[in-house]
Amino acid sequence: MKLSDMSIVDLNKAIKTGAISVIEIANKTIEMIKQYNSKLNAWTEITTERILKEASTVDQKKHRNEKLTLLSGIPYAVKNLFDVQGYTTLSGASMFIGYPAAQKDAWVISKLSESGAILSGMLNMDAYAYGFTTENSYYGATHNPHDLTRIAGGSSGGSAAAVAAGLIHFSLGTDTNGSIRVPASLCGVFGLKPTFGRLSRTGTHTFVSSLDHIGLFARRVEDLAIVYDCMQGKDINDPFQTDYPTSQTFLNLNKEKNILRCALLGGFFSYWSNEEAHRAMAIAGKALKASDEIVIPEAELARSAAFIITAGESGNQYLPLLRQIPERFELNSRERLIAGAIMPSNWYIQAQRFRNYFKQQVLPLFNKFDILIAPATPCTAITIGQQEIHVNGYDLPAKSSIGMLTQPISFLGLPVCTVPFITQNRLPIGLQLIAAPFQEELVLHAAKNLENNGLTMQPIDIASK
Repeated sequence: MKLSDMSIVDLNKAIKTGAISVIEIANKTIEMIKQYNSKLNAWTEITTERILKEASTVDQKKHRNEKLTLLSGIPYAVKNLFDVQGYTTLSGASMFIGYPAAQKDAWVISKLSESGAILSGMLNMDAYAYGFTTENSYYGATHNPHDLTRIAGGSSGGSAAAVAAGLIHFSLGTDTNGSIRVPASLCGVFGLKPTFGRLSRTGTHTFVSSLDHIGLFARRVEDLAIVYDCMQGKDINDPFQTDYPTSQTFLNLNKEKNILRCALLGGFFSYWSNEEAHRAMAIAGKALKASDEIVIPEAELARSAAFIITAGESGNQYLPLLRQIPERFELNSRERLIAGAIMPSNWYIQAQRFRNYFKQQVLPLFNKFDILIAPATPCTAITIGQQEIHVNGYDLPAKSSIGMLTQPISFLGLPVCTVPFITQNRLPIGLQLIAAPFQEELVLHAAKNLENNGLTMQPIDIASK
């Protein structure tokens, strides 16, 4: 059986029984990355020495009959805005080349290392995490494994493409306005954006402090749950992290669950999505018995307010460098960062006030429903270089509009699992399963329900393309 066909549990069993060694897994992973990354352009750095060292450590533990975790020997990679000891954190931007190397791993990477997961490298992204397409002007565009002429989505495009191609079992990304959910949708993998503040951000390059989330991608729901459980825990050095008890999501995933009360999000979410998304909504709605349709009138305003907060915080973060070395900024982002830096402060204040109001309108919905269902992207992946998307008779700017359905949800900091469906043109499109704060287990249960019923897109193998 190929590594890409095995779940984390399957691979864990093979390691424990001696059917395969972790050093074999590491060498095969490196071989596959070197063979196929020229097509994908997902990895910006392959950490060959590190993955071999970590693999050897796990094998030695096994030989000493020491206890292995479910993640021992499982290969993964991270978006290149996570600190990795000994490497410069680039955040997708060439301007950071030559900066000092990170002195230690990001907090969540250290948790994964302690569990025995083996790191294969860092992954391509939109510069500064400011984009939805991963068409990076320095590193080049990441290609969608389903159709190499198409985008992978962004800003965590490399993270989604690497998993979708079957080269690693999971990857880490971040989500500010949709940067996990958009590429998960377009690449046909599962993506989890936990509640804002649920996972530590220590050791990650900030984009928008009040909106940034740590999250992950995997080919199966149970794999998401295993990795999510590993990364939980209180980090005293992260002031944004919420002090919330850890959960055993994976252990609870297959337990009997009360029927979830689900509803479809209409209005803004239905109007700005194409027929492919509507079909996926109908399939999921029927399977999850979602007979109600909810309209949130302020969703479009929430998207606008999210734009303002994003521009204001990111622009002011980079203002000193914009003054000193504007010529070194990636062109597509520079003007947006400058605009955010000079934006009137009262716009930002009003946007944050509206955010509080919007929460008061939306959160009571979870008194009646456990899960809200919405499209993750208006359409399937567009071709690399395409400037517009066509939605409901309108031509919209692609780089800003592909994430229009994820922004209102990011604005609230709610947990979301993106679930992939296949369309009539054989390309993936994802749905957002949304729950109340800290109810990650519910969105994963709903996703597992759809997966168990054979409704979600099956993982692919890049070797078959």
